[in-house]
Amino acid sequence: QVQLVESGGGLVQPGGSLRLSCAASGQPFSAMGWFRQSPGKEREFVAAIRWNDGNTYYADFLRGRFTVSRDTLKNTVYLQMNSLRFDDTAVYYCAADAFYKQHYSYSALQRYVDWGQGTQVTVSS
Repeated sequence: QVQLVESGGGLVQPGGSLRLSCAASGQPFSAMGWFRQSPGKEREFVAAIRWNDGNTYYADFLRGRFTVSRDTLKNTVYLQMNSLRFDDTAVYYCAADAFYKQHYSYSALQRYVDWGQGTQVTVSS
């Protein structure tokens, strides 16, 4: 099992930036992902990063506004969010996958087995 602790959410104006962090401990994993969920909507994929080489994967709707990165020494994944919009408001979750689930795509919820507690991001003027 992987323990995940998120931080960095908050209130930001449209066009602003936030950086989320997620510190991991416990079992090894091959990738970490970021998902988000708004009230009344399903949890959706935002971004993922492969841990061994740093390859990144993004949801199409982001259009380059967000960047996922990692610090392997700190076992921490980051989500830099720029040009934030009202519709980015959501609870953001980090997640760690399991090696036996690597046949799922990086954007699939089923790939991930351990989840952070979630951090609220609110974009409002």
